[in-house]
Amino acid sequence: MLRSPLAVAFAAVAFRAAPAQDTAHFPNVVYVLADDLGCGDVSYSNSDAAWRTANIDRLAREGMVFTDAHSGSAVCTPTRYGVLTGRYAWRTRLARGVLDGSSPPLIAPERLTVARLLHGRGYHTVCLGKWHLGWRFGRQPGDDRAIDFAAPVTGGPDRNGFDAWFCLCASLDMPPYVWVENGRVTAPPDRVTVNDDFQGFWRRGDTGADFVHEDAMPLLTRRAVDCVRERADSGRPFFLYLALPAPHTPILPAAEFRGRSGTGPYGDYVLQVDATVGALTAAVAEAGIANDTIFVFTSDNGCSPRADFDRLARFGHAPSGPFRGHKADVFEGGHRVPFVVRWPGHIAAGSRSTQTICLTDLLRTCADVLGEPLPDDAGEDSVSMLPAWLGRDEAPLREATVHHSINGAFAIRQGHWKLALCPGSGGWSDPKPAAARRQHLPLMQLYDLDADPGERDNVAAAHPEIVQRLTDLLASYVTRGRSTPGAAQQNDREVAFQPAPYPK
Repeated sequence: MLRSPLAVAFAAVAFRAAPAQDTAHFPNVVYVLADDLGCGDVSYSNSDAAWRTANIDRLAREGMVFTDAHSGSAVCTPTRYGVLTGRYAWRTRLARGVLDGSSPPLIAPERLTVARLLHGRGYHTVCLGKWHLGWRFGRQPGDDRAIDFAAPVTGGPDRNGFDAWFCLCASLDMPPYVWVENGRVTAPPDRVTVNDDFQGFWRRGDTGADFVHEDAMPLLTRRAVDCVRERADSGRPFFLYLALPAPHTPILPAAEFRGRSGTGPYGDYVLQVDATVGALTAAVAEAGIANDTIFVFTSDNGCSPRADFDRLARFGHAPSGPFRGHKADVFEGGHRVPFVVRWPGHIAAGSRSTQTICLTDLLRTCADVLGEPLPDDAGEDSVSMLPAWLGRDEAPLREATVHHSINGAFAIRQGHWKLALCPGSGGWSDPKPAAARRQHLPLMQLYDLDADPGERDNVAAAHPEIVQRLTDLLASYVTRGRSTPGAAQQNDREVAFQPAPYPK
């Protein structure tokens, strides 16, 4: 049943956590974001997986699994924007695609982020790994295109509420390949590197003297473990945002993981991601703070075709599980992601939730944990997951969820109905956007995900009233600048969500 906005407004605000009295009672928050990990790549949700993600599976047994979790976009930059701001990135200048390694900042300086919220309540906030939200490199005098790697880097995590950070610019296949720590490049480039191998691919670019692609994952794992150990002794709650660059390209499993999956480099790299989760959960346990820590593991979007789906299929492995498509698509495989959260004493071990959630929901959830309301101009697309975490959800938490593909195609999901406002995938799987339009495929696709989770039977023609209702709901989300209760806000650009009609 489709729910009215008013009913959702009441459901959204019906639960409010009691405010904690001081920072000593606030839980630590560890948020691990994998890069391009498909919902079928974790064995807790895919019994047919070709490998066992033992550490992520253990986290699932000790916490709660969400079976209907979605990234805010089918590609990485916009999802990361949504994770930190609680706002869909299609409201910004980024109408499609992703940023590159030297793009200017995407997050406006005045916007509330998860890190800024938690920092304001006494948390020490740390960002490690893949930033990919833009920052400003210094430029050589007289040449705005040439980076001055000795100059400060501004507009990055520090401007968005992080006390400490150690990051790479973007994906591990996007130059420049340098580490930036607290606003300074750790070592300027001393060479240019490139790799054109299908799975080990990275683009040609300047490479820092201390930057080795194969060492990125081990280095970030060590940094994250050290962070947990150091912060556990501080007596101050902390927020660790660990944005892994794996299993995204370049697919470069460390020597100790090569051959471990028995399927090839991608499976080995997934097991390295799993090992990082294991190292971090072990650090939390050894520090004696497991009961005081919210630990989240998820992915920024679906699996990339660089994983080599045909090869994996020979081992019976489907990175998108039973769902259609993959990274970049408006189909479920583009944005349905694994999501596990553990908080002992609050979240029942071994529990599962069928609530539809979105990675934009972290901001309002953290606000609820703190017992703090958000202003109207923050978290416009964020809904608290806390009622589900605590087993107190009696109705759907979200009125609807908006999906977005790499080429800017929209879909909206409400209950078991999903309306895609484009022909084809909107991304990289067949039928790709250009081919779909050449074939004059239907401009609207309506799927009943309960009956057709593989999105094969387009029933738009049979249910015009559902098509219209969902189109109107999406239009309201666009024009109001938000999808949650509150005062209307402004988008940063004019947002067009309807597909262009075919010429007559």
